[in-house]
Amino acid sequence: MTIATADLYDERGDELDSLALQLHDFGGRAAFDGPVRTIRCHRDNALVKALLATPGDGAVLVIDGGGSLESALVGDLIAASAVENRWAGLIVHGAIRDRVAIGALPLGVKALGSNPRKSAKDGIGEVDVPVVIAGVTFAPGRHVWADPDGILVTR
Repeated sequence: MTIATADLYDERGDELDSLALQLHDFGGRAAFDGPVRTIRCHRDNALVKALLATPGDGAVLVIDGGGSLESALVGDLIAASAVENRWAGLIVHGAIRDRVAIGALPLGVKALGSNPRKSAKDGIGEVDVPVVIAGVTFAPGRHVWADPDGILVTR
């Protein structure tokens, strides 16, 4: 059972950072948590697809797409692969697509928005590096919690 972020912040706020950036809920799970994994990429989702095709073991993938809404970094096939490989959720600082299909999956997905345009498939980016989104650092091995109230991550 996932604890509500508001309650968690009340209990442990001095240990947590709260993401002020307002992301939309797109997945079939509104609340999720897990250890952080990261990808930094810009309009190229080849690394996202490759990583989500590996065992997630309940992790949350934080994708720093630089806030670009010009093309989607996650679609229904990639999200379905994440479910199949036991990822808890995705936090996308960018766009997704296939939002209706993603909404039917048992996966937490938070993103800035959606765009039907595909992204490049060149594999340009970095995996498991610290990423900073709206002043909050997401680093591999930290823990992240997400629900309709927002996103918290351990410092």
